[in-house]
Amino acid sequence: MSIIDKSGFEITDMIKKGELKAVDVAKAFLDRAEALEAKIGAFNYLNRDSIIQRAEGVDAKRARGETLGGLAGVPVIVKDNMLSQGEPTTCSSKIMEGYISVFDATVVARLKNADALTFGKSNLDEFAMGSSTENSAFKLSRNPWDLDRVPGGSSGGSSAAVAADVAPIALGSDTGGSIRQPAAFCGIYGLKPTYGRVSRYGLVSFGSSLDQIGPFARYTADIATSMNAMAGFDRNDSTSAKEGVPDYTSFLNKDISSFTIGVLEDDSLVNVDPEIASEMERSIEIFKSLGAKIEKIKVPSISHSIEAYYVIAPAEVSSNLSRFDGIKYGLAPKNPENIEDIYFQSRTEGFGDEVKRRVMIGNFVLSAGHYNAYHRKAYQVRQVLKDEFDQAFAKVDVVLLPTTPTTAFKFGENVKDPVKMYLSDIFTACANLAGIPGISIPTGAPEGLPVGLQLLGKQFGEGDLIALSSAFEKANKFTGKPRIGE
Repeated sequence: MSIIDKSGFEITDMIKKGELKAVDVAKAFLDRAEALEAKIGAFNYLNRDSIIQRAEGVDAKRARGETLGGLAGVPVIVKDNMLSQGEPTTCSSKIMEGYISVFDATVVARLKNADALTFGKSNLDEFAMGSSTENSAFKLSRNPWDLDRVPGGSSGGSSAAVAADVAPIALGSDTGGSIRQPAAFCGIYGLKPTYGRVSRYGLVSFGSSLDQIGPFARYTADIATSMNAMAGFDRNDSTSAKEGVPDYTSFLNKDISSFTIGVLEDDSLVNVDPEIASEMERSIEIFKSLGAKIEKIKVPSISHSIEAYYVIAPAEVSSNLSRFDGIKYGLAPKNPENIEDIYFQSRTEGFGDEVKRRVMIGNFVLSAGHYNAYHRKAYQVRQVLKDEFDQAFAKVDVVLLPTTPTTAFKFGENVKDPVKMYLSDIFTACANLAGIPGISIPTGAPEGLPVGLQLLGKQFGEGDLIALSSAFEKANKFTGKPRIGE
């Protein structure tokens, strides 16, 4: 087995035992990244010299007999909306082009403390707004399973890179499904933790009450080890939770016969592709074979979550992006005539169409004449949805849903229909509104494209999701991989 086929879990174990050098790991993945970049377009920034230098530091640390961290020598890609000191952070937007981060986001600092090799900055939909990575100002990221199809969004660069074996682990941010949806499209694992479980300090904000950073990986074990490195309270993040952090690797290989899995008794599968409905039914049988109990539940407001999300998220966007005024932050226009001209030129030239659309929606729903009709109603739906999940979790441990209604669609297929594009998040936005964790699990590729299902858990129930994912991974034995680069 070559280095690139190994999990991050295996890589760290081998480095700690002296069976593998971090420099050799770095070079193997860098060679693959550079060879495939023209095809998949995963990176906005990748600096070979700095990555090898960090790998040399890990090897030197081991040579001195020092204790290595839990991700020692593992390449971890960082989404390009998270700050990393001395490196560009662009959010795939022209308005931030040329900005160099002056400090590390908390997650990046914690990865470095765990001796991970932070491995470039991945492409995304501009400011994380989109479901296909077609909204990047710089490039398209492509799905390694089919280069004519999207990798999902907004974390499409991260998911495409992990699926193509460019790195064992990558970070994404999930505001309405932007980790889980691309994970499903690319046939990998993607976890959105509980709101507040992982610090958002140093993440460029999209929707502050919805955003959450989480990992992508090819194996559940790497989801667990990366969460061990990242999770926990951060005094720099006022929304960070003080809840204790377990050892997430302790949930691997756990007996799941005591778990009860809830499935919706309504018509939630009516509008999904047949292959996804079929994989849902097959997966339920696998969980049953492992001893888990299946129980029908009701969460009626899931059907309204997408509407509530697309009121709340744009409202928060309009506030968060107002700082980009061409003066203190953002693109400085040339030869403006007055202060209004500075604002106009900077935002006209710096923001793409999708960002402008969401800012305008946000300003509309927050306006005095429409606030009660839209924004307040959306928050009422949010509270009802949370209450319904609480009631469901009194009966079951987790809820099983499709991750997406379709498999990966082709480039351009939904660009001219924003509503159709937004419906990619129809099964994922509910978790962000309720603040609960969710993991997308690859189940198979019955029509040649991956299908993902998601498990939603109780607040701070990431361990349960990892336990169920680990058990399913071993029982399902889905080993399908894209042929790119072979």
